[in-house]
Amino acid sequence: MATPPPAFAPDPQQVPPPVAPATPVKSGKGKKVLKVIALLVAAVVVKFGISYFFNSPVHAEAGDCVQVTGSDTDPDVSTRDCGDKDANYKVVKVVDDTFDVKACGSSGEAALAQQWEQEKFVLCLAPVK
Repeated sequence: MATPPPAFAPDPQQVPPPVAPATPVKSGKGKKVLKVIALLVAAVVVKFGISYFFNSPVHAEAGDCVQVTGSDTDPDVSTRDCGDKDANYKVVKVVDDTFDVKACGSSGEAALAQQWEQEKFVLCLAPVK
């Protein structure tokens, strides 16, 4: 009968390091959920981002013509060429750093207070003739 070899403690320098378990592969459902979330985020950015840039107040300069539509409490202002049939006001003066529509004094027949982020200003307007 043969005797079994003696039990030796393994040399720690010769033992291979433990292998990390494989990362699980994402299922098809996980990828679909991520795509849906990405589409929702993109939709929110488009909805609010575009409206933020396109519905921003117009900081026109004196001499520019604008079209003012909407109500007194929610006006919509857009710059126009002074020859454009839709231009209904000409900016005669811009008063920065105020909401006081009386700052126009006798300049123009109408005043429109606007704010863009931290910037506030009043457009003094006269009808286009």
